[in-house]
Order: sequence, then structure tokens, then C-alpha cells
Amino acid sequence: MTDLYGCELCPRLSAYRIEQKTRFPAYHCLPVAGFGAIDARLLIVGLAPGLHGANATGRPFTGDASGQTLFETLYKFGFADQPRSRRGDDCMHLIDCRVTNAVKCLPPQNRPSGAEIRQCNPYLREEIEQLKAGSVILALGTIAHRSVLTAVGLPQTSIRFRHLGEHALPAELRLIDSYHCSRYNFNTGRLNRRMFEQVFERIVGLLR
Repeated sequence: MTDLYGCELCPRLSAYRIEQKTRFPAYHCLPVAGFGAIDARLLIVGLAPGLHGANATGRPFTGDASGQTLFETLYKFGFADQPRSRRGDDCMHLIDCRVTNAVKCLPPQNRPSGAEIRQCNPYLREEIEQLKAGSVILALGTIAHRSVLTAVGLPQTSIRFRHLGEHALPAELRLIDSYHCSRYNFNTGRLNRRMFEQVFERIVGLLR
């Protein structure tokens, strides 16, 4: 896999990382690589590192509320060996699962620009190219969904995002969509625990 840590393709994001490192010297404040085996049969794609989550710990979804929900669910369905992950050195292991983000660097206000999403897409494409036929990609949110389409060479308009949507992709891959497991989506009622678990019930069925 390509080494992310020297990437400076997006000047705004690079400058923002430096700014946050000044504010929080103990934080990772670098691009965040995917976590889990590169050839896992389940690839979960989120949006971008959170300020006090992956940007702090150096591991996707680790240390924030969305990660707490995700890892608890992964544990329940047999994709992780422990239900919580608050630090990058907590010895958690994923089982036939990899988590990553469409954008590898922390964006201001958690909003990457379209250009930044496009600049980062080759890293996601490289991850997807490692997947075996029959693997499943779970896109958490619209940006992740669109980034996956770009990475596999499909037009943005070819497949619409919808929660629990299931789509065939090239190379015998399957795409499943879910609302992002963010605190905001849970607080507003867009997503609840049962809805999120239904997504994983379907994924387990596909991988069997």
C-alpha cells in the first residue's frame, strides 16, 4: 500500500493538520491509514477522521462516538475481538474486516471540499483493488458512497445512495449503503441501533 504520511496533495488539509498539532501536540495530526487486513472481505468506508477521534488516535473511528457505535456493532457480529476502541494501541483486532475513510485527513468542520475528496480517491481505489471477488463494501453516508463509485470507475449518478441499499459493483463486489453512525444521526433519529444492525445482518448473509 502507498505510504500516506508524506501526502500533501491538499494544501488546506495539510495546513489544518499543522494547526491542530500546535493546539494538541499529543495528537496524531497526520493522514489516517485504514485499519485491518488489506484483503479482508468487508471494507467499511467512512467520511474522514474526526478531530478528537482518528485525528487524535491515528486509527479510523477510534476515540469518538461514531467509532464506539461501529466497534460495538462489529464485535456483536463477529468482526472485532473487543467492543470498544478508544486508543490506537489498545490491541484491538478486526476479523475479516477493514475500516477506512474516503478522505484520510481531518477537514475543517468535518467538511472536505469536492476537490479534496477527488484528490484522496486514489488511496481508496488502491484499498478496493485489494478486495477479493465476493467482498462487501459498506459505505457510511453519501460521500463514502460516491467515493466508492468513483474508485471503481462508475459515474456518480449511476447508483443512488439509500439506507440499506444494495448494489452490484465491478469485480464481483457488493456495495451496501448505511447512514453514517454519527452521534448527529442518532440524536436526530435518522439512524437507530436496530437500523444499523440490520445493515450488518445483511452483510453477514452476503459473506456467508
